[in-house]
Amino acid sequence: MIFGFFVTFAVMKLHEEFIGQLRGLLPQEWEALTEAITSSEPSVAVRVNAARGVAVPSDVRRVPWCEQGFCLQDRPAFTFDTDWHAGRYYVQDASSMFITHVIHSLVHEPVRYLDLCAAPGGKTTAALQALPQKSLVVANEIVPQRARVLADNVIRWGNPCCVVTSNAPAHWGKMDAFFDVIATDVPCSGEGMMRKDDEAVAQWSPALVEQCAQRQREILADVWSALRPGGLLIYSTCTYNRQENEEIAEFIVNELGATSLEVPVETSWNIHPAIGSDCHCYRFMPHRVDGEGLFMAVFRKDGNAPRQDIRLKEKSSKKAEEIGKSWLAKPDEYVIEQQGDLSIAIPQDIRREVAALRASLNVLHAGVELATIMGRKTVPHHSLAMSMVRDEKAFPVCEVDYPSALRYLRGESITLDAPRGYVLVAHEGAILGFANNLGNRANNLYPKPLRILSTHLPDTKPIVIG
Repeated sequence: MIFGFFVTFAVMKLHEEFIGQLRGLLPQEWEALTEAITSSEPSVAVRVNAARGVAVPSDVRRVPWCEQGFCLQDRPAFTFDTDWHAGRYYVQDASSMFITHVIHSLVHEPVRYLDLCAAPGGKTTAALQALPQKSLVVANEIVPQRARVLADNVIRWGNPCCVVTSNAPAHWGKMDAFFDVIATDVPCSGEGMMRKDDEAVAQWSPALVEQCAQRQREILADVWSALRPGGLLIYSTCTYNRQENEEIAEFIVNELGATSLEVPVETSWNIHPAIGSDCHCYRFMPHRVDGEGLFMAVFRKDGNAPRQDIRLKEKSSKKAEEIGKSWLAKPDEYVIEQQGDLSIAIPQDIRREVAALRASLNVLHAGVELATIMGRKTVPHHSLAMSMVRDEKAFPVCEVDYPSALRYLRGESITLDAPRGYVLVAHEGAILGFANNLGNRANNLYPKPLRILSTHLPDTKPIVIG
């Protein structure tokens, strides 16, 4: 009890100091913002995967700045929703979906796009959805465990034009003037997450704010050379203070050499403008919008330079090419490679870029992993099951009921009414993954890191997208 008392006291003292900062930041609105942070429930929103043919339900509150986003009344158990496992939607805060509006407003042709601090993948999948076709998206995360989660979410989304890497910001200096757009959702003090994360409240201090601001300047300086002159930088945080927001925006303009860009917004969206700065900045706050705290600003790097040409040799193998021709809907649009024991399909439009990234950086995932080849044995990969470029006639699809779908997602053996061999397991038309049907039972090929761990499974499916 004594320990609990001191934890509560420490948090309350910290919160009072934070409120003092809000009072100076928003003299007319700090009470409303404080009330929203301390007394209202966190928002819950999802963004549907329109490329899978999913539409926003008609009877929901839409996210004003994202055509595919809508808000939920409460937070269901997404873990038990087969549609989530099938990549039919992504759970993302409504404020963060503003990235789709930024891209639609400013990017009108295929680009090389880097999401520098990408885990767990919300803004990456949003970019894949919003960018013009034939764009390359590189999603990077420095922490290996978080990078693996990022790769899993990218694979679940099903778009082949994405590369997942795990590199420090300083490593990107090797890719001089390589990218047309760089999005930097940088590590921050997390003030905008206080409504949904007690740790964000507990860890806050003025020293943390200053430490984060210094780290943000370092990250931007490290990655700046990777952005071509004339390219776009999207800067964002999930915090409120000026040190990590407007002051960093001014650093980008004055020290790095950039022009602040205006993004068109509707007055009805209730987005707060910059505070104490001439830069175009967009502040999302929970007393104004149905979302958590977010700051975003966009810049154009001074100068102008065309995209770099890349000339690198490509690798392929006869067996890998045969797999690609059998399992892809349009195999001629891909180069099929053999990387170790993996057969991988890379879209022709980005093959040179992928080769350049592999030559200089740590690449975890690229394109579509088709199969693991071990001697004469060829096992289809989960990435192929989730991919939207798989030939729908390549494998039989076996529909299962909801209890069987949950057992499959737990990694259990299930009985399938399907031909022998590799089949796709589906529930209500949503593909979940592969199984090897042996007749009396089926070997479960759902990846172990993705499996549901809970032993208490519901009887009915959560309804999110209908």
